Amino acid sequence: MTFVRAAIVAALFLFGGALCALAQDVTLTSRDGEVEISGDLLGFDGEFYRVDTIYGELTVDGSGVLCAGPGCPSLSDYVAELRLSGAPTIGRVLMPALIEAFALKSGLEASRHTEDDRRTVYTLTDRDSGAVRGRFFFHLTNTDEAFADLLADEADVVMSLREARPDEVRRGRDSGLGDLTDARRSRVLALDALVPLVAAENNVTTITTPQLAQVLTGEIDNWAELGGPDAPIAVHLHDPRSGLGQATEDQMTGGRAAGLLPGAIRHGDGVELAAAVARDPFALGVGSRSEKGLTFELALKGACGFSMRATRRAVKTEDYPLSAPMFLYLPARRFPKLVREFLSFTRDPAAQLVVRRAGFVDQLPEEIEIDAQGDRFANAVMRAGDEISLEELQRMVRTLAPLKRLSTTFRFQPGSVRLDAQSRSNVAQLARALESGYYDGRRLVFVGFSDGEGSAEINQQIALRRATAVRDAVLRRAETLNTSRLQLDLEAFGEAMPMACDDSEWGRRANRRVEIWVR
Repeated sequence: MTFVRAAIVAALFLFGGALCALAQDVTLTSRDGEVEISGDLLGFDGEFYRVDTIYGELTVDGSGVLCAGPGCPSLSDYVAELRLSGAPTIGRVLMPALIEAFALKSGLEASRHTEDDRRTVYTLTDRDSGAVRGRFFFHLTNTDEAFADLLADEADVVMSLREARPDEVRRGRDSGLGDLTDARRSRVLALDALVPLVAAENNVTTITTPQLAQVLTGEIDNWAELGGPDAPIAVHLHDPRSGLGQATEDQMTGGRAAGLLPGAIRHGDGVELAAAVARDPFALGVGSRSEKGLTFELALKGACGFSMRATRRAVKTEDYPLSAPMFLYLPARRFPKLVREFLSFTRDPAAQLVVRRAGFVDQLPEEIEIDAQGDRFANAVMRAGDEISLEELQRMVRTLAPLKRLSTTFRFQPGSVRLDAQSRSNVAQLARALESGYYDGRRLVFVGFSDGEGSAEINQQIALRRATAVRDAVLRRAETLNTSRLQLDLEAFGEAMPMACDDSEWGRRANRRVEIWVR
């Protein structure tokens, strides 16, 4: 009866990859012949059978049974399959690059078959035997349709350039897909950014974030208001059903009733948008950093003098305010072994190098010498308010001078104490590094900063609470960490080192952060 009890316990686990659309009769017999289970085979993932029996739905470890019946799969010729649906920005370049790198690492050969503009299949075969080991089916569409595919069981993974909406989370939970807001149900695959784009002939080089929002909502409609010629602005945006289109509206309108300009020219993908902007000297578009084409990126500036472009480091640290994480959403299913190995590979340092070569921003932590941050410390002196004393600035320099800043930075959702999506990914990444012993023997300091709203004394307290909250979140995630192997400290400098102007919500959000400094 041990086998039956094990099977019932195993039935608590879910997995995808059904063998076929119709259930088929099978009989599973324990290898000693003492236990036999019959029913309709609902699925097989290369390791486990899922069978509808008189006991209910059971999941049975294939290594402990023999299968008989018309529905029995071939254990030796099993082909792992994964269906992905969503953003072309992810599915057209990034995922194929990762699949090919994974195949190379695993001794497999990757081949591509394009069915049409929206559907592609990658087949992984064994280099020695030529046997097919896996197939990855891509449906390149928009984010709304991708989540609909997941809910309709027409996709196993969503490729998204925005977070799941509350209604998608609710319907996913109701459909048995698990909680899509759970850290185990989503991961940040790579980083991108929203950037304002103009044609090379355009003589405007900078724009403030409030001005950009006013252009996109129609409040500013002439280049003369931005220091350019007296000509109307032609606004170009992504399709409103796409992840980038929805991320643009979320970040630009901030939930205000006035949405994006109804007359804006919409595009199905970033390549098309960039090409259209490049042809029109009076166009302004919001596209992705990875798909700028022949356009010119406007720097984001503030009234106080700060200016920022979407450099790789600025996007990685979220110092650039309009970040666009690239998500994979994974339902609560057991994937085939080959698929699990691929998903694990996407977190490897080798995979992050592939991300960078593909033109996106990787998540590998970098250590930045204080000598390379002179502009930040100069701004700290130049922008220090009346409440920031010389002694406080000197204390900050003395504290940080022996350390290096990690590119891993933590920021919070607007009006919330909840970390934003990129920062939640950073928590998991830092926790894994701590558990692996990467920082053994070193000192890590969680340093809190705030915006300049309110009194400096209160901002100092808020910054320290944020640093404490991030440290505690990392420790909760790093369950196997032996804290005696390293030193974890807290520090806060409040509003002493702003990253942006406090004249906009984007600037204030950039300033409210927790940095990691190491020695």
